Amino acid sequence: MEIVKNVGPPTGLRRLLFRLPIRFYRLGLGWLFGRRLLLLHHVGRVTGRPRQAVLEVVAREPGGGVDGAAAGESYVVASGWGPTAAWYRNLLHTPDVTVQIARKTLPVRAVPLSADEGEEVFVRYALAHRRAAKQLPRLMGYSVDGSEADFRAMGRRIPFVRLVPRS
Repeated sequence: MEIVKNVGPPTGLRRLLFRLPIRFYRLGLGWLFGRRLLLLHHVGRVTGRPRQAVLEVVAREPGGGVDGAAAGESYVVASGWGPTAAWYRNLLHTPDVTVQIARKTLPVRAVPLSADEGEEVFVRYALAHRRAAKQLPRLMGYSVDGSEADFRAMGRRIPFVRLVPRS
């Protein structure tokens, strides 16, 4: 794995294209994405205003809920733009959020994963979605050769968050 270039979040037309799936969710068409994408409803850490972001689900895990919530499925998402992504910083500030996945809206708590956990998550993701696992690092300005060692190194660099059901 090597750093190819410094890349920031998209701007202009690229930003508009990345945010297009939000429109689908607003039109009630989020089910078109199945369980591969989710719509995150969070709160801006500076403005306190509601914000939304569409994120890829990199892992679904059975797990217990928090705050006495019934055990349910947890979702793991990655901050493809690194730890400076606005939605990621917002979750660190206010971890109780909601997600919309397919046609369900669920209250969840965001729990950041350690680098060790991120490494394991990304290796499992790479096994299931090899092509996408090679593209994500490129979006972040890295080059990977497709080896497990490179995927492990990327997993340690990418901030991952587990979204755990809450009551």
